[in-house]
Amino acid sequence: MDKRQAIGSWLSGPRAAAEEMGVDLGYRGQGLGLPESGPGAIAPLGRRLGALFIDWGLCVLISYALLAGRNPQAAGNWALLVFLVLSLLTVGTVGATPGKLLLRLRVVGEGGDRLSLPRAVLRSVLLVLVIPAVVFDRDTRGLHDRLSRAVQIRL
Repeated sequence: MDKRQAIGSWLSGPRAAAEEMGVDLGYRGQGLGLPESGPGAIAPLGRRLGALFIDWGLCVLISYALLAGRNPQAAGNWALLVFLVLSLLTVGTVGATPGKLLLRLRVVGEGGDRLSLPRAVLRSVLLVLVIPAVVFDRDTRGLHDRLSRAVQIRL
């Protein structure tokens, strides 16, 4: 292997390097028994980020209008608490936040069941901590989803 090929595989990431060596990793969600595309498939990263931005914007608006005394700096701090409560209430009951509903996504257990309250609490707390959400596996499930045995799917 020459240096250019080694640098190319480093820049492309481990998945591209493994595929170049002939390893078949399958599609995202295959190991969870989910379909490759359509309803029930793992939600695309772009839609999940879009839902997160919608939810965060909603939380900032709520905290600015109701909790922070119209102080933008305080609104950002309160928004984190509002986001935690929003996530607990909505994912724990209907399986989706307002942003996820708008973008036709849902959070379910690995077996397709509804998340129990303790699993929804664990997922929400880890999501608010941010770091577990940005560490993800080959199925693009964040650590917060893996530890709570949850998966975000398309509707």
